[in-house]
Amino acid sequence: MTEEFVLELDEGMLEYFRAMADVLVYRCGVSRPEAVARINHQYADLKVGPYPDLLCHEPPDFWVLPAYYDRGDHALPPTGDPDADAPIDFSRLPIHPPPPRDSRFWTLPR
Repeated sequence: MTEEFVLELDEGMLEYFRAMADVLVYRCGVSRPEAVARINHQYADLKVGPYPDLLCHEPPDFWVLPAYYDRGDHALPPTGDPDADAPIDFSRLPIHPPPPRDSRFWTLPR
C-alpha cells in the first residue's frame, strides 16, 4: 500500500492517482476520502508499473470518471474529453454507489 492508495505506486504514479482523486473532488463534488475509496475500489487489483505507466497515455479523467459514472444509455462511459463527451447529459447518467464504508478501500479519515 502506498500512502492513501491500496496499490503499490512510485512517486510519479502516486501523483497521477492523486490527480485522479482531484477530478472526482472538483468535477464530481465528492470528498477526498470518497474519491480515494472509489479509486481504490476500481483499481485495487491493478498492477501499476513505474511512472509513466501505460495508464499515463490518457489523462486522469479518462480512468477515473468510470469509478463515479455508469455508462447509462451510452456505449462508452465518459472520458473527460469535451468532444467525445459532448453528447452525454451528465445529469442523467447513473452514479455508482461508493464502496461500503467498512471496506478496506476507505483509507482516509472521513
